[in-house]
Amino acid sequence: MKHNYLLNVNKNLKQSLLTTSILFTLLVPILSNAFPIFAQQAYENPREATGRIVCANCHLAQKPVEIEVPQGVLPDTVFGAEVTIPYDLSVKQVTGNGTKGSLNVGAVLILPEGFTLAPKERLSEELKEETKGLSISMYSGSKPNILVVGPIPGDKNQKITFPILAPNPAENKNVHFIKYPIYVGANRGRGQVNPTGTKTNNTIYTSPIEGQVLKTEKLPDGGLNILIKSKRGDSTTVNIPAGPDLIVKEGQAVSADQALTIDPNVGGFGQTETEIVLQSPARVKGMIAFFFTIILAQILLVLKKKQFEKVQLAEMNF
Repeated sequence: MKHNYLLNVNKNLKQSLLTTSILFTLLVPILSNAFPIFAQQAYENPREATGRIVCANCHLAQKPVEIEVPQGVLPDTVFGAEVTIPYDLSVKQVTGNGTKGSLNVGAVLILPEGFTLAPKERLSEELKEETKGLSISMYSGSKPNILVVGPIPGDKNQKITFPILAPNPAENKNVHFIKYPIYVGANRGRGQVNPTGTKTNNTIYTSPIEGQVLKTEKLPDGGLNILIKSKRGDSTTVNIPAGPDLIVKEGQAVSADQALTIDPNVGGFGQTETEIVLQSPARVKGMIAFFFTIILAQILLVLKKKQFEKVQLAEMNF
């Protein structure tokens, strides 16, 4: 009996803690912006079997992203992967409390197995300057080849450089001298869906039924309650948080899924991929030796031709 009582207490305590954490997440705007944290908690791997990166589940609008890496790198060397997140710096997004603010950005970089975040002592002065102020971390302890950054101010971080350490096949038997894919996903602005599945205030709100807008009530926190009466006589209330501007008025007829607000989202998410070759030093040396041999052979051929022409000219004069 005592054992069952303790189990019930533990169960109730866990439920209370879970509810508290969800409410805290929704009520504190700065935490609701930190969507990469929730992705890390909810998904073991940020790239699904379809190839889609899970950030797209909350950041619904599609935007471009670019990545630039060296064509090839040598083992146990440090290089930079530059991710570009372009957007119009003049636009402002809706923040958690409904006011306008600058856009934040974030990115996830999925490297091949064996590639990791370069230690600070291995960075060149140029890389130290390019990564100054950035807090880049591993996606999880079991995924050191997946790196995340953000949310960080977007106006100063439209280009993010990830310092990468290439693996050494002599130390890691799972790594080979071949071409590898690199995947990247990057967002600008806040998401449209909370981790709980509910909408944020950075998205469009629509009417769930066909009917007529009976009443619009402004709430103390800046949000709105929209009372809609259906043709059957029943009514429903749509709660709109502070942020999206209302585009309907009292007495207006609305259809199901008709927009009640504008779409305030000015950001979005994009993903792309590239390739990098892990070069063998022996192959590079062999290639250089081959090119040198070809060049030397060409020079000797030209000299021999010149010599032959001189001999032939001397015989003709004789």
